[in-house]
Parts: sequence; structure tokens; C-alpha cells
Amino acid sequence: MIVKVADSIISPLGFNTDDNYNNLLLDTTKLSLYEGLWNLPEPFVGSLFDNKELNDYYNNNIKSKIVLSKFEKLMILSASQAIESSGIDTTSKEVVFVFSSTKGNIELLDLNPDNLPIKRVLIGESAKVICNYFNNPNNPIVVSNACISGACAQLTAARLLEGGNYKYAVVIGADVQSKFIVSGFQSFKALSLNHCKPFDKNRDGLNVGEAAGTIIFKKKEYNEVDSSDWVLCKGAIRNDANHISGPSRTGEGSFRALKTVTENIEIDKIGLINVHGTATPYNDEMESIAISRAGLSNIPINGLKGYYGHTMGAAGVIETILSQKSLDNNTLIGTKGFSNLGVSQRINIVGKSVSTDKKQFVKLLSGFGGCNIALLYKKGGDL
Repeated sequence: MIVKVADSIISPLGFNTDDNYNNLLLDTTKLSLYEGLWNLPEPFVGSLFDNKELNDYYNNNIKSKIVLSKFEKLMILSASQAIESSGIDTTSKEVVFVFSSTKGNIELLDLNPDNLPIKRVLIGESAKVICNYFNNPNNPIVVSNACISGACAQLTAARLLEGGNYKYAVVIGADVQSKFIVSGFQSFKALSLNHCKPFDKNRDGLNVGEAAGTIIFKKKEYNEVDSSDWVLCKGAIRNDANHISGPSRTGEGSFRALKTVTENIEIDKIGLINVHGTATPYNDEMESIAISRAGLSNIPINGLKGYYGHTMGAAGVIETILSQKSLDNNTLIGTKGFSNLGVSQRINIVGKSVSTDKKQFVKLLSGFGGCNIALLYKKGGDL
């Protein structure tokens, strides 16, 4: 069985998992309006790092002479925390690194003040740099599959461990924002000039965000699983190939992924579905349809984009960690920005944080190109 042994989140809300989780309990967000950044002609709302604060934290905690991009610093910071917590030896051939990102160092095509090698615009090149920092002998695995990348990387890691060639898998998801990315979303008219409102009738678009998250997995035999272990039980990727950027209006791929991970289980034991929840009109509507079609309308549902914005390749990782953390503390985090249901299906959106005693959840994501993924997690004692 594939279990989590350590995690870490680095975001504008905090430089470790606990600080991030506690800020969610306080209903805190770092989403702000940015005007004129990167000489963009239109303002946008995002949750971005204070670069001086980030660099100071990096320099105080990481001893390295390697010149790194912001994206690479985030990955090393997050991975270092999780690796230290787990005690694993990253120099071992039994440890494999799996990276999740949608854009990596894409800004190097426009701005490169540190004169980094232009080949580092390739995510695989950044992955090699990170593996070299941790003296890992294996070739890194890179997953870049639009918005489902962070969850897809977890499923990839699980499959690698099941294959028996590795004992541990270090999954790192990260993305930073840039002129290239924000202008792209603006061209789609997908961004809101207000704080996003997932599933709300007044939602009018997404916000962007920056973050990095790390989960370290280990394969255990069934009798080795501890009651405190989070177990990745099932995962399913379904691509409905509906459109390059628009989701299926019937939620076909998301529905099929949900049905696969929830078949032959007791539905009423699921405490939460943590959704993509971008606050765009079509994404939220599609997810509501998929959830309803899968017979899960009564399950509590939350989304975390109102705190972080859309963190792209990091989203699947940090939102998984925070779902685990919240259920560890018998809490369902509220969906910040949500007030009045604005989708066609009567789904059970968690508006304000509430208590729960359940120890299972589904992580749901969808992305460009019609990709969709669902992961089912259970706490060890609930197997």
C-alpha cells in the first residue's frame, strides 16, 4: 500500500504546512490586486510571493552556491523540509523524484536577470538541478499534464513504487507566475478582477497563485500500515478530449474518474471531495454535473482557490496535503468566496469550516485538453 510519510507546503500563506493550514482556519488569503506588474496592460488578482521575503528565507535555510530561479528555490525549500522530516537518504537508488509543473521557468524566455542557461526553461533541466542538489542518482520523472499535474504526479509515484524498483518517491509540485502565464489567461478572459468565488452564482473567473508542495510516499505491506498513515488507495485519469481549453459540458471525463475511484466502496464514509473549483463559469458547472452523475451530491465539497488562487502544477499537491491535514483535525475547511450556489446541480458545498469525524476523501482535478483525475485517500485506521 502507498502511504504518505512526510509533506511540506511553501506559499505566500506560510513557509510550512502548519502555517498554511492555520491560516486557512483564520480565513486568511494573500490574494491581492496587481496593477502594472510585468508591464501588463491589465490588472489581475493573484497570490504572489514577496520576492525579498522568499529570498531571505531561502538564504537563511539553504546553503548552496548554485544559481537558481525562483521556481527552483521553491522546490528545494519544500523538498528539504519534507526530506528532513522523513529522514530518508536521497542519495539512495531506492529514492525517485517525481516533479509536477505546468510552466517551470517559462519566464526565462522573456526575463533572465541571473543569466541562467536557457535550457533551464525545460522542466526536465530544472528537475535535474534539483536531483543533483539532493545527490540523487536516478533520472527524475517529470509530469506536466495541465492542471491535473500535481495529482497525476502522485499517481505516477504510486505506480513507480508498486513496480518495486524504489522504496520512496518524492513528489514535488511547483509553479510561479509570469507575464507569459497571466497574459495567456487574460487572453481567454478567464481572470477575475475580484477575489474568486468558487461555485457561487456571482463567480466571474479565476485568480492565479504561486506555491510549492512536496509529498513523500513509501510502499508498505497491509499489516505495516499504521492508523495514522494516509493511504493512496485508488487513482483514475480520464481524458474526454472535449476541447483544448474548455471542459466537457457533461463532465464526462471527471464523472468517469470519480466513478472509477468510488466503485465498490461505502460512499457514506467519504468525508470530503476537494474539487478543482477554479471559479470559472464552465469549470464549476462541469464539476457539479460530474459529482451529481456519480451519485455524490450529498458528500461535503470544498475548494481552496479562494485562499491560494490557481497554483497550477502545485495545486494537486498542496490541496491534497491540506485535505489530509484538515481531516486529521476533524475539520472541513470552508470554500472561501462561496455564498450562494450558482451551479445547476444541488451539491453540498462547504461554505464555512465545519467538523467531521470521517477519514476518507477524494481529490478531484481537471485541466486543459480534457484531462481529469480523481484520487481516493483513506486514513490507515479506516481501511
